[in-house]
Amino acid sequence: MKSLEELKAIREKMQGQVGFRSENEDGTRVVVGMATCGIASGARPVLNELVKQVNDRKLTDVAVTQTGCIGLCQYEPIVEVYKPGEEKVTYVKMTADKAVEVLEKHVLGGTVVEDYTLNKIKL
Repeated sequence: MKSLEELKAIREKMQGQVGFRSENEDGTRVVVGMATCGIASGARPVLNELVKQVNDRKLTDVAVTQTGCIGLCQYEPIVEVYKPGEEKVTYVKMTADKAVEVLEKHVLGGTVVEDYTLNKIKL
């Protein structure tokens, strides 16, 4: 690395590869819990697959982000979907395959995947 401009170029390139998009009021946010409990339970592959799918499908109105502790460690990995004008939906015990299904059916198709929601789990 030879200059600040080169560092900025590397940063921009890597942010594009990671797939985090700036949040937009009209878009959907998909948030993955990435605290130590989530990571230990397998949240990283879930996050990576969501980012890959959003990038591959060129979904500019979907932002994949990460957060720290959601507070439900026993249900990790957790993915929360925030669609404009709708209530947040919390998905629990996620895998990369389940995350793709949620992206296709809920985020893109508008139908909540009830079997994976917190509401289906007996607390």
